[in-house]
Amino acid sequence: MATDSLSDAVLVVLGHGTTLNDDSAAPVLQHVAELRRRGRFAEVREAFWKQEPQVKSVLASLTVPRVFIVPLFISEGYFSAEVIPTELGFSFPDNLKRKTDNSELHYCRPVGSHERMTTVILARAQEVVARFPFPRAPKPGDTTLLIAGHGTGRNANSRKAVERQADLIRALKIYAEVGAVFMEEAPFIKGCWQTVKTKHIVVVPFFISDGLHAVEDIPVLLGEPERFVKERHAAGQPTWRNPTEREGKLIWYSASVGTEPLLADVILERVREAATGLNRPAI
Repeated sequence: MATDSLSDAVLVVLGHGTTLNDDSAAPVLQHVAELRRRGRFAEVREAFWKQEPQVKSVLASLTVPRVFIVPLFISEGYFSAEVIPTELGFSFPDNLKRKTDNSELHYCRPVGSHERMTTVILARAQEVVARFPFPRAPKPGDTTLLIAGHGTGRNANSRKAVERQADLIRALKIYAEVGAVFMEEAPFIKGCWQTVKTKHIVVVPFFISDGLHAVEDIPVLLGEPERFVKERHAAGQPTWRNPTEREGKLIWYSASVGTEPLLADVILERVREAATGLNRPAI
């Protein structure tokens, strides 16, 4: 992507947002700051669906030839592929471009379904083991990688995004085993270590932010007492100690994929796809 090819465009990084947890906005702000630093766009703006600045207000304020809206969402799910594009005047996935009086708007596909998320997940898994090599860093070939997702009956794509990444990484034959586990669907995160054959397990949360699901709910599902998790979180301490032993297994638990620095490159890939007419859903 040429450095000056997007100099007439504004990039809007769109997050879900919430008024309940300040950490929810952190990944959006992180990647906006990095992409501003790179200087490829006329401007890079943050926007949210559930908090300020809200995306409709941000779009209404722009008067530039092109605007690229990249949803910082983990899957082509209920909000990113149904609610938000409909509210913004798009039809996902058939019509992701429209013109206003001021601009040509491009609604990009969510970052989480991009094939390069495989690299993001692997980086998270490798980083947490290298950072906490106790008693020594296990080899990937002696380790099971579990990708932890939410899972929901509301939209099947929420599950598919996690399973697709598990399939892609399994095909690379880096880890002894690779699996997808979920908070609300089988196979469940709760007790997942019991079915794993290897002694070493790395769990990577396939979530955008280190919000309550990632820092409280999943550690509890992985066997930490809820009271201890809440106390640690309130005190600003890590809610999971790497590695933690469960029935003879050692479990490492990484930060969410949404805070991985490589995600800035995935955002740019989504813009490139939209700019070159390749903005289509995965098969």
